[in-house]
Amino acid sequence: KSDEIEAQNFDTLRKLMLKAGELGLLSVDIPEEYGGLGLDKVSSMLIAEKLGTQGSFSVTWGAHTGIGTLPIVFFGTKEQKEKYLPGLGTGELIGAYALTEPGSGSDALSIKTKAVLSEDGSSYILNGSKIFITNAGLADLFTLFAKVDGEKFTAFLIEKDTPGFTIGPEEKKLGLKGSSTCGLSLENVKIPASNLLGEVGKGHRIAFGILNIGRYKLGVGAVGASKRAIKESIGYAKERVQFGKPIAEFGLIQDKIARMVVRTFVTESMAYRLAGMLDLQLSQIDHNDPEYSKKVWHAIAEYAVECSILKVYGSETLDIVADEMVQIYGGYGYTQEYPAEQVYRDSRINRIFEGTNEINRLLIPGMLMKRALEGRIPLIPKAMEAVKSSITLLPSTLKAPEGELGRERLALSLLKRATLLNAGIAADKFKESIREEQEVLAALADMVMEVFGLESIILRSIKTNNNLMKEIAALYAFEAAKKIEKLSQEILPYMLSGDELKTMLGAIRKLIRPIDPPPRINIQRAIAKTALDKGEYPFNVV
Repeated sequence: KSDEIEAQNFDTLRKLMLKAGELGLLSVDIPEEYGGLGLDKVSSMLIAEKLGTQGSFSVTWGAHTGIGTLPIVFFGTKEQKEKYLPGLGTGELIGAYALTEPGSGSDALSIKTKAVLSEDGSSYILNGSKIFITNAGLADLFTLFAKVDGEKFTAFLIEKDTPGFTIGPEEKKLGLKGSSTCGLSLENVKIPASNLLGEVGKGHRIAFGILNIGRYKLGVGAVGASKRAIKESIGYAKERVQFGKPIAEFGLIQDKIARMVVRTFVTESMAYRLAGMLDLQLSQIDHNDPEYSKKVWHAIAEYAVECSILKVYGSETLDIVADEMVQIYGGYGYTQEYPAEQVYRDSRINRIFEGTNEINRLLIPGMLMKRALEGRIPLIPKAMEAVKSSITLLPSTLKAPEGELGRERLALSLLKRATLLNAGIAADKFKESIREEQEVLAALADMVMEVFGLESIILRSIKTNNNLMKEIAALYAFEAAKKIEKLSQEILPYMLSGDELKTMLGAIRKLIRPIDPPPRINIQRAIAKTALDKGEYPFNVV
């Protein structure tokens, strides 16, 4: 079926979506009362990971079940849910999400599509255009954003057969050729006022809230695609013979496989940690509460930072894995006869989907700073405390805590302090204008991602008591330390000068110095051997 999908045989794609509906793969996040399964987020992520291996189909499925369906789950009226959710759950209806316009990509709030309420209040008239809409050529129902009276950002539900609503030709894309991507044109499109989704002027809550979910699903989908790439790469490396032996026996090929596994392991650990955090938060909400859907959305919004982390780290992990896959295949990796070429092309869009990685890098520290300024988290006091304590830190007094992974837990503590030190200096220097300092925010985001990743794999390694995982934690702690040191050396000279700069660079060195390098080559060979013996990514989700 993959060849048919890549040839844009959308009849095949629709049949597969109907089959997915029969299997319950489209209704995991739909409440039971509307024909769904209403499962937890870990189950939802497991399905997203498994389907993440399916290239174009995974995009069709992901857009439909995520940004195509969840706006109605969380914001729809009872009547809207009853009308649309059962069909979306079975695949009889395909959903899409229409936000991007020719003049507004990352700057979503600048859209020009306009909606005007009719004089009798019974309908809205919409005019405008959209571009790059996933599933557009297949979709029956669109969650579409427009500005009421050209000012109030609002969401609407539009059915494909509505007069004046035109779906453009398929885009000719670099990758994911089997998924549908089209533009939309709206010319005096008249829809019932009852097709308003949420509230007038509150569409940003829907747009950005649903993107949070899309981001974490994209991240976990990248885990599935990375695992597939690792398995294919290992299979090829065992079969390809050069200089009288399989290339899998060469150290530099094993190095590549180990790097692919480590990066995927970190992403996977973050993904399922986030799923557990979400499930814990959601378990506290009463299913019978009339405000259940809205409370669920607010609970997910609380983890917007982690969703952005997973999206950025996961998409960049898949790109790294795909690139190494092509290299392992050598010249064959550049041909369409082998799978590496398609994996490489298909992976590239993930850094643009669901908000570019640049935008998400700005959001990560930006959201943390915003919460700090609102007094919701004590970020700034802790950051200033980290500045003071790091200056006076005596390395001789540092001692790893007792118990498993003591050195790695010490490293985590030090790297948290280094990140807070940088954040504190940035907050003190720039205050409210920090939103304009994009290079600084991006560096802080990378530090936060490294800390979250290290903490996630430490927690997982201790829980599973897996020795290889523990060795990965030791390896990653050192690599994260070097990256945070490098990022600090990039932004501190921009923010400070003279003796103050020397003092802070010295404080960073004090924090990084106790983190000793592990036997990297030994660990990577052990990782590669385990993966090669198993023939695939070697760890199970626990």
